[in-house]
Amino acid sequence: MKRFRVAVDIGGTFVDSILFDSETGTTRLAKASTTPDEPVRGVLAALDRLGVSLSDTELFVHGTTLGLNAVIERRGAQTGIITNAGFRDIFEIGRADVPAASMYDYRYQRQPSIVKRRHRFGVGGRIDAQGNEVDPLDEAAVLDAAGQLVAAGIRSVAICFLHSYRNPVHEMRAAQIIAEAYPQLAVSASSAITREYREYERTATAVVDAYINPIFNDYIGRLESGLIEAGFDGKLLIMRSAGGAMTAQTARKAPIYTVLSGPAGGLIGAGQLARAIGRDRVLTLDYGGTSLDAAVIEGGEPLVMHEAPLADLPALIPIFDIRCIGAGGGSIAWVQEGLLQVGPQSAGSQPGPIAYGRGGSEPTTTDAALILGFLDPSTFLGGTVDLDVPAARQGMQECVASPLGIDIDRAAAGIFDVLVARTAGAIREITVERGRDPRDFSMLAFGGAGPLIAPLIAREVMNAELIVPQSPAVFSAWGMLMSDIVTDVAQTQLRLLEPGAQAPVDVAFAQLVEDARAQLEGQSGKDAQHTFVRLVECRYAGQEHALEIELADGEDLAMLRARFDDLHRERYGHAIAAPVQIVTLRVRASAVMPKPALPIVPPAHGPASQAQVGTREAFCFARRSRTPFAVYDRALLGAGHAFDGPAIIEEGTTTTVIHSDQTVHVDDHGHLIVRRKPA
Repeated sequence: MKRFRVAVDIGGTFVDSILFDSETGTTRLAKASTTPDEPVRGVLAALDRLGVSLSDTELFVHGTTLGLNAVIERRGAQTGIITNAGFRDIFEIGRADVPAASMYDYRYQRQPSIVKRRHRFGVGGRIDAQGNEVDPLDEAAVLDAAGQLVAAGIRSVAICFLHSYRNPVHEMRAAQIIAEAYPQLAVSASSAITREYREYERTATAVVDAYINPIFNDYIGRLESGLIEAGFDGKLLIMRSAGGAMTAQTARKAPIYTVLSGPAGGLIGAGQLARAIGRDRVLTLDYGGTSLDAAVIEGGEPLVMHEAPLADLPALIPIFDIRCIGAGGGSIAWVQEGLLQVGPQSAGSQPGPIAYGRGGSEPTTTDAALILGFLDPSTFLGGTVDLDVPAARQGMQECVASPLGIDIDRAAAGIFDVLVARTAGAIREITVERGRDPRDFSMLAFGGAGPLIAPLIAREVMNAELIVPQSPAVFSAWGMLMSDIVTDVAQTQLRLLEPGAQAPVDVAFAQLVEDARAQLEGQSGKDAQHTFVRLVECRYAGQEHALEIELADGEDLAMLRARFDDLHRERYGHAIAAPVQIVTLRVRASAVMPKPALPIVPPAHGPASQAQVGTREAFCFARRSRTPFAVYDRALLGAGHAFDGPAIIEEGTTTTVIHSDQTVHVDDHGHLIVRRKPA
């Protein structure tokens, strides 16, 4: 019986890995630098530092933003489109709108299409809105279009025909023709990814999948080879963007489902932790090397949306509702027209912050934290990286302090002020703008730099408390170990919510459940415990956007109207007497996997001062000046320990900074619970 389970998360700066030993119930973690030129090398280096025997490993769970980065940086595969005759320009025309973030930017310029017009082909054939064939598919035209794409050096093709969400027969036949004639061409058929309406969004979904398909498959192929060479013969799972995992073979067929698989692990872990410690409302803050991600968890479940913007392109896939800010530990600070800016440019792992001594010349958030005294240059990352304080100070002086006419401390503190303001704005988007009060939420901070900046953000938005979990630097990887195998299926069903809708909806749900069951059994086996959640998207007739309501076992559609009105009233402040329309039926299916339990730490014996290992002068944001901070070793803290700030709590891979108006309590699981001091 194999004893180990391993999870690996690739970030912008570091690769995080964690091992769970099922025999002892213990975990072990390790980090290695991200290797953007060859990501597999960083993964294998992290595994090597874990010291794990892959021949004794039963499960390897992996998360990566490789596909998302390819879309953002426009470095995906050369892609073509095959669609209906007369509709080759749907993808470029889109909605003819301006992204919300650029709505008031008069200088906004839409990026060039990732599919050139000469690589878009229309072919004969038509399915109508009821799913009936009006004109047969022109198979010769499909073959000719594929031939021209191959001759032009295209590696991947997206197929999207009108109304294929109702009847995919033409898309499936076109994909078969291309696969038989040109097996080297990657094919993404829209109906194989999503069975939802809206032609442009479905086309864009297929295009993004095609765009990243060769890159993702090349990477997974190299990863599988590297793992096999190291002795691994267990199951390789890839995280999904809406939580849960899927087999690598399933991910290869539709890699678009993995675009946010890295951050998804953190939210899965956060949901598990929230349920375990009895927190109903949690705001998560994942602060890594290149980005800061904020999300909401209610009732132990992260919020999911079913259309995600991927670099201004819509994707009809289930995905966690995450607000991402281009600011992390490696984010570069710079001055423009007398204003301090932070990010989105990042020094990444190469060359990294100035203090790393790897050639970086522009100050970053990490350099600012070092200057302010939050980081110990001799113990950073367990002493594996020596930080150069004079170089960081010189860079801060030249690039920020001198252009702004301020001293170095004020410049470094200003970087955190900018980050706090931007993050607070993102938090308000997912709370205040949706009728939620952030003061009712606990904040959960993780990622390598999360515990360092989160106390400042908690002060700004006045959260009820801040929770810093065990091993926060690898929390996303830990969350991956908490994942079940999950699949989502959906079908657009435009019909009014009335008694006559019950029968066709029941039939559609039965088919969706069977489709989901078949997908699960193919990945987890028939003996696994399966769960199915039925969801109905509804809207008032005439509206554009819909709200999602769970339809529990034994409930019928008659029960939905009142619940829809209540949800609409809660979300938007009103309900109306208009008819309600069903838009989409969804089923989320899970195969439950065994999970490691939250550890229990020994109770405290003696005062917290026994865990104090020194004192360091650092910048206190409550006092806006330098002051002595007590320095604690987290490994020496026991359940029940409590102390006031200012304090710095160090562990091998991260640092928690508590300011003078905050207090800390250690709970039974070893989590740090940070609250504001009573007035």
